[in-house]
Amino acid sequence: MRGGPGRVTLVGGGPGDPGLVTVAGREALECADLVVADRLAPLAALRWAPAHAEIVDVGKIPGGRSTDQTEINRMLIDGAKAGRHVVRFKGGDSFVFGRGGEEAVACARAGVEVRVVPGVSSSIAGPAAAGVPVTHRGLTQGFTVVSGHVPPDDPTSTLDYAALARAGTTLVVLMGVRTLEAICESLVDHGLPPGTPALVVADATLPSQVRVRGTVSTITELSEKAQVGPPAIAVIGEVADIADLP
Repeated sequence: MRGGPGRVTLVGGGPGDPGLVTVAGREALECADLVVADRLAPLAALRWAPAHAEIVDVGKIPGGRSTDQTEINRMLIDGAKAGRHVVRFKGGDSFVFGRGGEEAVACARAGVEVRVVPGVSSSIAGPAAAGVPVTHRGLTQGFTVVSGHVPPDDPTSTLDYAALARAGTTLVVLMGVRTLEAICESLVDHGLPPGTPALVVADATLPSQVRVRGTVSTITELSEKAQVGPPAIAVIGEVADIADLP
């Protein structure tokens, strides 16, 4: 779109398999001038971008390289104001722990047209890829998705683990590999039975997918033995015992 009014499209790329990018997401990539991509976006889908498109990697590596969110916002706004179609490409859904809301607000405040293309959230697709439905008739009537980025005792944590322990819903934990032990211990301390089924799926939907099943009291040790690393999703609740896993 060079030469015309610029715009930003926030594209959720889904859980990892490029085949799970939506049709609208692919169409946005196919007419991009600039793609600002995250580490967990399905990078194989970047081949859909036109030859002239500039690809900028702003992926955050845990404990390593990181691009400040303010700088990312600046890239989006400056690119659009230069008359380019800017695609912000990230994994999952942009509005589920993806900072898409922050980016949309920044663009709107700068007077930049912004469109949101929803993505398949890993919070649902990850468990599904492991054979686990987050809801199941007779077992649970809801599910709760939380960030495990900080442990329960961290002063920045806003989660009520006592309420989560007694909620009676499936608990899906994203970004919780490092904090899983503390999360499970807190849930048990607040009354969740230690024998509650639990499952961890890493690299969901990819050929490298790994699934580990146990209970809330054993899942951390089992995941460590399996050398599970991020990105991984933990599922805690009766539904984690449904899948016929090896």
